[in-house]
Amino acid sequence: MASSETHEHSAATENQRRYWRKNLRLSAGLMAVWFVVSFGVSYFARDLSFNFFGWPFSFWMGAQGALLVYGLIIGFYAWYMNRLDVEHGFDEAE
Repeated sequence: MASSETHEHSAATENQRRYWRKNLRLSAGLMAVWFVVSFGVSYFARDLSFNFFGWPFSFWMGAQGALLVYGLIIGFYAWYMNRLDVEHGFDEAE
C-alpha cells in the first residue's frame, strides 16, 4: 500500500510541476509583451512616426493601444489559466 501511495504522490507532484512550468512560461511570455508595449513603443517613438487612425502611432499606442493590450493580456491570462486548471484537475467545483 505504501508503494501505491508513493506512486500517487509522485504523479500528483509531477502534475503540479507541469502546471507550474506552464504557468511560468505563460507569465514570462505575457510579461515580455507587456515590456514591449510599455517600454519598447516609448523608446522607439521617433521611429514609429507613421499615422494610425489619423494620429501618430506612438501617440495612439501610448494613449489607447497600451490599455487595450493590457486588457487583452489580463483576459488571455484568465482564460488560459481556467483552461489549465481544468486540464490539471485544479478547477473549482461550482
